[in-house]
Amino acid sequence: MTKTESKYTLPTEPLTLKQKVGQLFMPAVFINDTEEEVQKMEKLIKEQYVGSVCFFHSRASAATNFEGKKKIVYNEQSYNRLLELIDRYQNAASVPLLIAIDAEWGLAMRIENTPQLPYAITLGALTNNNDLIQKVGQAIGNDCRAAGVQWNLAPVVDINNNPENPVIGHRSFGDDKSSVHEKAQAFLKGMSSSGTLNSIKHFPGHGDTATDSHLGLPVIDKSMEELMENELYPFKKLIESGIDSVMVGHLLLPQLDKEHPSTTSSKIISDVLRKQLGFDGVVISDALNMHAVSKKYPEKGKLEHAAFMAGMDVLCFSENVVEGIEQILNNATGERINESFERVWQLKKKAFELQHPAETKSLSAPYELNREIAVQAITELYGDPSKINKIKTGNFLNVSVNSDKENSFAKQISSNFGPEVMDLEDLTVDNDQQIVLSIFPPAVKPKNQFGFDNKILGKIQEVIAKHDPLIYLFGNPYVLDILKLKPNSNVVLAYQDFTAFQDIAFKHFLGEIQSKGKLPIQLKTFGHE
Repeated sequence: MTKTESKYTLPTEPLTLKQKVGQLFMPAVFINDTEEEVQKMEKLIKEQYVGSVCFFHSRASAATNFEGKKKIVYNEQSYNRLLELIDRYQNAASVPLLIAIDAEWGLAMRIENTPQLPYAITLGALTNNNDLIQKVGQAIGNDCRAAGVQWNLAPVVDINNNPENPVIGHRSFGDDKSSVHEKAQAFLKGMSSSGTLNSIKHFPGHGDTATDSHLGLPVIDKSMEELMENELYPFKKLIESGIDSVMVGHLLLPQLDKEHPSTTSSKIISDVLRKQLGFDGVVISDALNMHAVSKKYPEKGKLEHAAFMAGMDVLCFSENVVEGIEQILNNATGERINESFERVWQLKKKAFELQHPAETKSLSAPYELNREIAVQAITELYGDPSKINKIKTGNFLNVSVNSDKENSFAKQISSNFGPEVMDLEDLTVDNDQQIVLSIFPPAVKPKNQFGFDNKILGKIQEVIAKHDPLIYLFGNPYVLDILKLKPNSNVVLAYQDFTAFQDIAFKHFLGEIQSKGKLPIQLKTFGHE
């Protein structure tokens, strides 16, 4: 169990210049690290006066390695391990650490067996239900504080206006700037009520790109006027209402700076973010190990120094802390160092002095909240509504593509209507057979066809072409773009595969609830709404 935050006090004596520079570094730490790696991190924290750490699940799943180059080991005791490591790292620090994590949809984004709330795209389907989004932000914030995490690097406020985007997609509230702003504002309000620090990301907007910045450098070739009209709109509005920090993404904007990615661009950080948008809080980098920038700075410490000199305050996922500190000390002025240090110090004061400690160490139980959201989010995309009743009242087949996930939706159909759950691979039907097809995509990201192998995807496309099934999709709505839907296809979007969402989808199938959600994005191949 972690120490209560009230035990953490900031020192009153002045820090040396080197200690101040150490406060600007946020190395990554991993739930599944070995004892040797943990001890190395404890030593680094102690000797370099590291100011913050960001938790990830494992080295195999973090940032540039998430593409499956290394085997991910699952740890059923991840949450207890999180508590243990927070305690150890805080005890190693002479100045209390800010503990950060990406908990965009809850601690479950990084930690097994912890509460999971809906993805942003699901919340984007809500219409006039910002109170529910506020509850989501509060629940996530409470879970962070219960664990000893003070800083949630969320929410994403990118406008996902490119269907080909490989990395934002489900993490965005949608493709409408006003909706993204309003929903992010509600999320922030809820999270702030828990006393959890926030970070809006990925400035100046990672939505309109088909490149994954973990692996390459995305290019956003837009003018300042175009950016202000769309990408920068949520950032500007949220900065005006007050936020803790802004995370800068790894993006090249040639019309603003031809030479430097945003992470190392003073034109983008100092001129646009600081001067034009008036943000005077903490600016934090996206992970510095990501290939969009790391490949350009082979000499250790040079990237950290370049990002700092461009206006960065916190250097996230720095893999070269010692060298980075040395580069900054050797090349930056004391005035510049103090400028960033003071911003970070004010954030620490807010976390440790101005906020109340977490009231409980117990995590939330979000079934009911998820259920409320499911009722409001479920979305009908019907090309031929007249066929719905014909399918439901006929002798339909109950076909499942469950991708090794629990399909309680299909099981409830079986219990109430009779037809046994049939795996798609076992399906052989004549052309007149009615079909209810429940689809659980293997993955939420679009890489490799959302995880579908060619055989299964081909079979789904064949069934759609020949039999016009009633489809219930429990996953990312962008999946619909690869299913070869027809203008008369009938689809119900449930968005999540949680039990709560499956329960509500079944009630929708029964006709007990009506669709209230709205697709928050434009699809490439499915014209009707």
